[in-house]
Amino acid sequence: MQLKQLPVEFESALPVIKTLEEAGYEAYFVGGSVRDTLLQKPIHDVDIATSAYPNEIKELFQKTIDTGIEHGTVMVLDHGNGYEITTFRTESTYTDFRRPDEVQFVRQLDDDLKRRDFTVNALALKSDGSVVDLFDGLSDLQHKLLRAVGSADERFNEDALRMMRAVRFAAQLDFNLDPETKVAIHNNAALLKNISVERINVEFTKLLQGKNAQFGLLALLSTGLNEYMPGLKHTEIDLWGYAELLAVDQAHTDGEAWTLLAFELGLTAADVKDFLKLWKHSNEMIQIIQRSLRLLNQLRLDNVTNWQLYETGTAIENALAVLKLSELTIDPEKLRQRYQDLTIHQRNDLKLNGQTLKQQLKLAPGPLLGQLLKKLEQAVVAGQVVNDEASLIQAAEEYLQKHPSV
Repeated sequence: MQLKQLPVEFESALPVIKTLEEAGYEAYFVGGSVRDTLLQKPIHDVDIATSAYPNEIKELFQKTIDTGIEHGTVMVLDHGNGYEITTFRTESTYTDFRRPDEVQFVRQLDDDLKRRDFTVNALALKSDGSVVDLFDGLSDLQHKLLRAVGSADERFNEDALRMMRAVRFAAQLDFNLDPETKVAIHNNAALLKNISVERINVEFTKLLQGKNAQFGLLALLSTGLNEYMPGLKHTEIDLWGYAELLAVDQAHTDGEAWTLLAFELGLTAADVKDFLKLWKHSNEMIQIIQRSLRLLNQLRLDNVTNWQLYETGTAIENALAVLKLSELTIDPEKLRQRYQDLTIHQRNDLKLNGQTLKQQLKLAPGPLLGQLLKKLEQAVVAGQVVNDEASLIQAAEEYLQKHPSV
């Protein structure tokens, strides 16, 4: 197969390829960028593989960075672009089930391609547009099939994260898993215990955001990978229910995907903090999901007050997006309008600050000031007090008169 027209990202990188070829080396575009080009999808990273060794690459180009030179990768800077060029290599044993104990540089392309994970990722593209396909990757692309290169058991023992990548690619590309590859994932699922949570998180999040996230999640469940993922052991029933909510071609943000997952797992706002900590999520995302869950869990029981909407704050759009995805039959647009119609959306919107309140009421320093501001905030949200300075001061005075012991 030969492409008549290379995408612009490859065209821009051709001078780098040509420099290597003119020096007598082989050089090819490889990896996901080739796969995505053939699938007519956008290209993200342009990776180049070559028969030139790292020191030989560095001699050919003026500007290089040793991004991973011990593994044969050199970054070449050309006309404002950076291209990672990796020497053809073979790999030794993987005692940690993630990284090779050592690599050996080689001159043959086939030795390099046979160490890759899946046939659709083991394609190479020449500068003239011709495709090198040693493992029937083109046929697998045509049949939308994800199949391990060579022995699936060997590939997953080399790098156990490849099992997560398999179900993630199934979701992103809307591909089926080759039966032998799927069996190998099931048989080797326990190896996932050797992989860091951060790396599993990246693949799982991409799966949940995939074109066919439902299929990817069902593939994950049927291979038992969830048994070795934080907080997901023995959650098959909840995850099956979650999968049913993931419509094909429906994009989700990170926050939406994880909030919906937590909601379907039946987690409270308190529970979800511990769950998301296991996954090494950021404090910012945890707070957004906690506020979203408080609203969603209340909606599962009954209607929500304006104060509960107000407390959701900046997480409101995340919460309403998840509400739309969930099994709840509540109109998110009506809630959005209610939120937008609130007099204030944060304490800073109050027409009275703590310093002015303290001076006007001659308050001594202490927790009383914060309590008064909270009461004023609640009263304004409830529509009981007008949001202007005079009305707020009067309301504060009346509150202190009614509660002199505060």
